[in-house]
Amino acid sequence: MSKPPLKILLAAPRGFCAGVVRAIDIVERALALYGAPVYVRHEIVHNKFVVDGLKAKGAVFVDELDQIPDDGRPVVFSAHGVPKSVPAAAAARHMFQLDATCPLVTKVHMEAQRHHAEGFGIILVGHGGHPEVIGTMGQLPPGAVVLIETVEDVAKLEVKDPRKLAWVTQTTLSVDDTRDVIAALQARFPAIRGPYKEDICYATTNRQEAVKAIAPRVELLLVVGAPNSSNSRRLVEVGERNGTPRSMLVQRASGLDWPALQGLSTIGITAGASAPELLVNEIIEAFRAHYDVTVETVTLREENVSFKLPRELREAASPA
Repeated sequence: MSKPPLKILLAAPRGFCAGVVRAIDIVERALALYGAPVYVRHEIVHNKFVVDGLKAKGAVFVDELDQIPDDGRPVVFSAHGVPKSVPAAAAARHMFQLDATCPLVTKVHMEAQRHHAEGFGIILVGHGGHPEVIGTMGQLPPGAVVLIETVEDVAKLEVKDPRKLAWVTQTTLSVDDTRDVIAALQARFPAIRGPYKEDICYATTNRQEAVKAIAPRVELLLVVGAPNSSNSRRLVEVGERNGTPRSMLVQRASGLDWPALQGLSTIGITAGASAPELLVNEIIEAFRAHYDVTVETVTLREENVSFKLPRELREAASPA
C-alpha cells in the first residue's frame, strides 16, 4: 500500500550553537586529556541525549561542588554560567576548574558588573529559576539585580533612583516578548541604559526568525529539544504565534504520538540550540515509516560563529 505524501520543511539555522559546541568540546577534551572521571556541575547543556552521551564517556554530573571528592579531577561549569560563589568555592578547595560558560553569557555578566561598578541599579529580564538567570544575578551582591519577566512586572518595579538604571537580559528569551518588556522599561524610565549590543544571542534570534519563515506554511511544527531548554520552549511559542497553533516540543522519535500525526501534508521541524542534528534525522526517518517524505530546507541565513576553548585546554599537551 502506498504511503501518503508528506513535505517536511526543515528550518535553518537550527540545532547546536557555538556556545553549546564549545561546552561539549570542553568536556570531551578534558576527558581525552585527563581521563575519567571529569566532573560537571549541572547539565552541561539542556539535553538528555547529550548528557547521557557524555556520561557514557566518563563525565560525572553533580548538582553541587560538595558532591565532588578532593582528588584533583577536573570540574566543568555548565554553558549557562554560574554565580561568582561557585568558582570561589572551587578555588578554596584548589579544584582544577574549567569554565564552559558561553562567551555570550559572560558578556552579559560583564555588562552587569560594569553598570554596577558605575553605581547603576540592574534590571535583569529573564525567567526566574533558570540556571543562566541564577548565574547572572550571582555576579553581584544580593539585592543588586532585580529580576523581571513580563511587561506587567515593569509597572510594579520599585527602584532607588530612576535616573541610574541599566537593563540586561537572559540570552535565550523570545525576541518579540523581550522587545515589549524593554519598550515598557524605556517608557517608564527614559534614562535607563541598555547593552551596547543586544543580549539575546545570535543563535536564539536566528532560530526564532527561521521558525517565523516556515510557520505560515505548515500544519504542525515540531521543535526538537528538552523541556528545560529555554530557547527550545521559546521556539514552540514563536511557532504558535506565527501561523502554526499546533506547535510542540519533542525530545526523541520515540516520543511521537502517531495516532495524532495522521492526515498531515506539510510539517515543519526545527531544533533548539542544545539539540543534536542526529535527533532531527531520527525524527525524519520515523516519519518515512508512515509517509512518503520529501524534505525542503528553508535557510534564513548561514552561521559561522565559533568560540575558542579555555586556555588550559588549548595549551595542555596530551599525556605521552
